[in-house]
Amino acid sequence: MQELIKIGVINISDRASAGIYEDIPGKAVVETLKDYLVSTFETVYKVIPDEQDLISATLIEMADVENCCLIVTTGGTGPSKRDVTPEATEAICDKMMPGFGELMRAESLKYVPTAILSRQTAGLRGKSLIINLPGKPKAIRQCLDAVFPAVPYCIDLLEGPYLICNQEIMKEFRPKQ
Repeated sequence: MQELIKIGVINISDRASAGIYEDIPGKAVVETLKDYLVSTFETVYKVIPDEQDLISATLIEMADVENCCLIVTTGGTGPSKRDVTPEATEAICDKMMPGFGELMRAESLKYVPTAILSRQTAGLRGKSLIINLPGKPKAIRQCLDAVFPAVPYCIDLLEGPYLICNQEIMKEFRPKQ
């Protein structure tokens, strides 16, 4: 029997959490993951405000209690005072994975010069890979397209579930045995 795969999705937005804006970014992440993955997965989903302690607590809950192998956040990665997602992520991670942020920014720079203002990052907590994405749906897809080929193998290395991608849309990379 295949292990239950849980993936956490957190939209970090003061306005979406207050119901002022529709939660489009979080839904964009879920739709993108459904496109990429053949593996059946359960989504653990939250929309929360830009509050560092709440972001950290939600990440800890998804990693340690819900056992999500992958946690994807949207929003809070810019330079404004309320953008604290990277700080909240770094505060609870065992290891940071700077290559994810570097690649996401490089990809985003192909589309907008302001990508250098983004502070996307990724890190590991226990058996969970946490990826911080920007909040714009188009940028979410661009960034995930760039980094997702490495995600299944990273989760393998964390002794997580074996993720299988839809090869017509997303080809994961795993070294030859």
